[in-house]
Amino acid sequence: MRSSALPLRCHISLSQAIRAAMFCLPLGTIAAAPVALAQTASQHAVRSYEIPAGPLSSALSRFAGEAGVMLSVDGSLIGDRQSQGLRGQYGVEDGFDTLLRGSGLQAVRDARGAYSLASTSAAEQAQAVELKPMVVEGFALGNALGAMEGYNATHSSVATKTSMPLLETSQSVSVVTRQQMDDQGAQTVSQAMRYTPGVMTNPYGATHRYDYLAIRGFNDGSVDNIFLDGLKMMGDSGTYSSMQIDPYFLERIDVLKGPSSVLYGRSLPGGLAALTSKKPTQEQYRQVQATVGNNDQRGVGFDFSGPLDEEGRVGYRLIGLADQADTQFDHVEEKRYALAPTLSIEFSPDTSLTLQAYLQKDPESGYHGGLPAEGTLYRRNGRYLADDFFEGEPGAEKFERTQQMLGYQFQHRFNDVWSMRQNFRYLDSTVESEQVYSAGWGSGASELARAYTGADEAIHSWIIDNMLQAEFYTGAAQHTVVTGLDYQRRKAKVDYTAGTASSLDAFDPVYGGTVTLNPAWSSSSTRRLEQTGLYLQDLMEIDRWRVSLGLRQDWVEISDEDEIYGGKTEADPTQFTGRAGLLYLFDNGLAPYLSYSESFNPNSFADADGKPLAPTEGKQWELGLKYQPVGTDDLYTASLFHIEQENLASKLPQEDFYRPIGAVRSQGLELEARMQLTDSLRLLGSYTYTDIEYSKTTFSTLFGQENLDNRGNTPPQSAKHMASLWVDYRVLGGSLDGLNSGAGVRYVGEGWADAENTVRVPSYTLFDASVGYDLGRVGLHGVDVRLNANNLTDERYVASCASLGYCYMGEERNVTATVSYEF
Repeated sequence: MRSSALPLRCHISLSQAIRAAMFCLPLGTIAAAPVALAQTASQHAVRSYEIPAGPLSSALSRFAGEAGVMLSVDGSLIGDRQSQGLRGQYGVEDGFDTLLRGSGLQAVRDARGAYSLASTSAAEQAQAVELKPMVVEGFALGNALGAMEGYNATHSSVATKTSMPLLETSQSVSVVTRQQMDDQGAQTVSQAMRYTPGVMTNPYGATHRYDYLAIRGFNDGSVDNIFLDGLKMMGDSGTYSSMQIDPYFLERIDVLKGPSSVLYGRSLPGGLAALTSKKPTQEQYRQVQATVGNNDQRGVGFDFSGPLDEEGRVGYRLIGLADQADTQFDHVEEKRYALAPTLSIEFSPDTSLTLQAYLQKDPESGYHGGLPAEGTLYRRNGRYLADDFFEGEPGAEKFERTQQMLGYQFQHRFNDVWSMRQNFRYLDSTVESEQVYSAGWGSGASELARAYTGADEAIHSWIIDNMLQAEFYTGAAQHTVVTGLDYQRRKAKVDYTAGTASSLDAFDPVYGGTVTLNPAWSSSSTRRLEQTGLYLQDLMEIDRWRVSLGLRQDWVEISDEDEIYGGKTEADPTQFTGRAGLLYLFDNGLAPYLSYSESFNPNSFADADGKPLAPTEGKQWELGLKYQPVGTDDLYTASLFHIEQENLASKLPQEDFYRPIGAVRSQGLELEARMQLTDSLRLLGSYTYTDIEYSKTTFSTLFGQENLDNRGNTPPQSAKHMASLWVDYRVLGGSLDGLNSGAGVRYVGEGWADAENTVRVPSYTLFDASVGYDLGRVGLHGVDVRLNANNLTDERYVASCASLGYCYMGEERNVTATVSYEF
């Protein structure tokens, strides 16, 4: 009798070997690092460049990004020097020599492989020059993830996982820089994207608890489209345990529009937002800041960074934040304590490791609730609900979240062709929640019926992404090939309690009502997800053509086990996705492109009968035109898109299960302009037209009515028209030198409050403003003050409605004053 134990052992060994290989891949290269320290770094491979004539600073920045090297400069050395540009095939040294010819400057390479500029005069070279990094180091990513001044990023890695000029990326990408976040006073990640086309940043109104983003009309009530340092945040979209990062800890936000599963696996078809953490700096940096605002907001933060050794091979960054505020809603507060230590180690010019941690405690996470359309969108018995109305119970309102993340980013270059990267993160999170919420109007004129829900959740997850990159030529074609293997695993233990609460007079509330639990509505389950993805991408440069091809295969295992009544739902879908793009780069800075991309998102939750829902699938065609005037970093983008999503699912806020609602088609136009008009004047402008509708038979989520045909109707929480404009002006010279001011306007067009399209949500227009001053101009060196006001006119508006029973009030006027000190 033949035993079956051997095949089982072989299967387990193979599975363990694959996962062990993911972790062990960098170990051999780290072990070889001491040998590499004694070697001279090899030159980068010769490659083709098309850098137009213009300001020398812009040409150097672009060259460093495309060459994948770090460049540090003193702005006074460059001044207003011009460059003749660079066309043809060059190595790094030859490229710098050509760009700097006749300038009296030369590029100097240090022992770590980084470059800086110095005068060719021996006397001037002897003078100490304080350097300021222009781009972040990283042979594979160039300046696609680094710090920058101003609003205009030139490169991004979000669409390709390698450094790619935005002008040459055949998909729509918007970048929010650190300076834009500061100037506009963003207090959450979603607020930071308020001036980004195609993104509705407040579909659930004034809540700050999660960073909801409805991109190109798609919103599933989750934050599954948020990534951090190249990896998915790994919260559970079917629970309350969605992670949130404070924007104070971020360097930039890259927003990729459209499906993106080829590189990132499960994701939403509208797009994603890729957050980049602040990393250690090469020079000492120390900042402390304090913020006060309305609703009794007060907070302090610190940001310290610099090298830990004389050679600058080991660097650190330590960022901390403590913040507390009331909210515009009565009886609800927000509190946050966060700390992020980072350590970077450069073993050699070819090998580096960054260790990261992020610890956050939110004892109180603010308001998150919806109210009936009657009383918010239109009057109930002649009256509107107050903007600060709280429908819950102060004694039964709680949302306490703790999240801890540990991870690393490792990269190694083997030679001129081959390099590898590995990103890893572990997440541990707990959420304790209870809430009394609106259940619709009762029998009385002002009686609001209420219900209760409580949750105790714990999530443990980890994710790893291995990337191998090769750069080589085949004839006239230059290839950048990225192949990868990623794996993610998540376990969520969720316990829910539910019941009813006594009704409340909504126009004259008196709190202290009773809560009655219903044991039959309680639940306890363990939810698991495991996903393995294998992907391949080839980016080709053929003369002025840019071609991108990508494909991916995913294997997913999901389960949901009922801990009370027994029973388990399981599914193991597999999915193949692809992407292709074609772009042509003209000499005058015009770049038309056409792309096709796909997405999928497995459902780790079940329907009302406990059956797992089918994965959603998305497909997009995008036709666009980008324009970057020669010699500038300005970028203009116009894109036409058409997205189809199958197997769409959604849920009502009071339900603990999801419903299939058919298919959706979204198409439209996005326009974006990011301009540095003068040394003093910056401008951001955007317009979005989104025509989204149910394209297949669905059923209504209104009052439980089913089998209603909503084909041709527009889903709620979407707007057909959105537009924004932000202008920033800085005074350079004269008696007002050091003063800067900004003003912005945001318009969101009308939408629908229900899937049946019976009630409209009115449009609204909001105004923002900021003013700041560098007190170093009056002797207080390193001190800056800034005043921000959002929704300056205190406009009352409904941000959106998920249904007629759940509408979300927009955020009232918010004013903050920030004092920062760098030393």
